[in-house]
Amino acid sequence: MARQIVLADASPLIALGIAGQLPLLRALFGKVKTTAIVLGEVAPGGERPLPAEAEILQAVRAKWLTLLDRDWSEPVFTFLDPGEASVLRAASNLRASCLLLVDDLPARAAAKNSGFAVTGTAGILVSAKRRGLLPAVRPVLETLHAKGFRLSAQLIKGIMVEAGES
Repeated sequence: MARQIVLADASPLIALGIAGQLPLLRALFGKVKTTAIVLGEVAPGGERPLPAEAEILQAVRAKWLTLLDRDWSEPVFTFLDPGEASVLRAASNLRASCLLLVDDLPARAAAKNSGFAVTGTAGILVSAKRRGLLPAVRPVLETLHAKGFRLSAQLIKGIMVEAGES
């Protein structure tokens, strides 16, 4: 069986980057792919770097975060932002087993409806803890909250229960 392709949207890359946990992706999945549209959203190379831009570009230079060599125009996901839509289009066109790293609820629903496995920042953190790559999820969530990453109280509670830290 072919190895699963892991495709990342912007939000998990940014969240893990600002929390200093981007290397968890490499530890969990080996190589992670993204689209040029997503990379343009997270690392546009402007005068003022975006949050986690340096960390994400380092992952690209280290060649464990790689760009797909093309973008597809179909199927169209007009209700998603361009990055999310590009990740779903890529998964739809690669004709391979894909795991999508996506946080946005409508994008997650669209991915699941299209038959793809989905996880997000919270799932990545819980998986990392279960595999012994992260001692605790709570400090990472606190860092994300302090840096303005939106997490509802209900989501945080659920993550803590899932991680065995409630």
